[in-house]
Amino acid sequence: MHSVIIGGTSGIGLATARLLAARGNAVTIVGRDPAKLDAAVRDAGAGAKGEAADAGDRAVLDGLFARIGPVDHLVLAASGGAGAGPFNAVDPEGVRRGFEAKFWVHWNAAQSVLPHLAPDGSITLVTAASSRLANPGTAGLAAINGALERMVPTLARELAPRRVNAVSPGVIDTAWWSDKPVALFEAESRKAPLARAGQAEEVADAIAFLIGNRFVTGVILDVDGGLHLT
Repeated sequence: MHSVIIGGTSGIGLATARLLAARGNAVTIVGRDPAKLDAAVRDAGAGAKGEAADAGDRAVLDGLFARIGPVDHLVLAASGGAGAGPFNAVDPEGVRRGFEAKFWVHWNAAQSVLPHLAPDGSITLVTAASSRLANPGTAGLAAINGALERMVPTLARELAPRRVNAVSPGVIDTAWWSDKPVALFEAESRKAPLARAGQAEEVADAIAFLIGNRFVTGVILDVDGGLHLT
């Protein structure tokens, strides 16, 4: 079984690569930074290989999938932090960069893989809880991740019997938070009923479930400690 992970050099993507490789998958990790890519392949262990590519470039993606296909499962873990901030002050160009870094990478990769995706394969998107929380200061993030989530049920019908799902993480202890105040991270972590930050491995486990269960499609699976309940 061949799984490709776009954005697999750190955080949730790397944890997913590690888990799938441990379960016997052939895993291709795609990332832009060769040094980070080499480190991720070593971390993921036997069965993993790396492909240095700019997933923001559609022509590059088309060439990549033509070269490494066929593909059984595609995981879209590319992330972008741009777009956060109060609506009256957030930089529109920042939101645009956020769409380029996440929405368009997901869109282009999902479209590009189709000629090489197994008839019983799957596509799993990694979105974010900001899509549905109505949390002040996250309108840009909500727009980016909400756009991705609205595609999931439509694509699940259109691309069947291939399966399309998403995981929607809450506050996860990854490098995404590294440039933000520690106090903010701790405060946001406590908002969920489970009152802690999640681990990348917990999200990876949900992704592996969606890949492995052949009777689940069109689902947005919250992995957020109950944050969506608030």
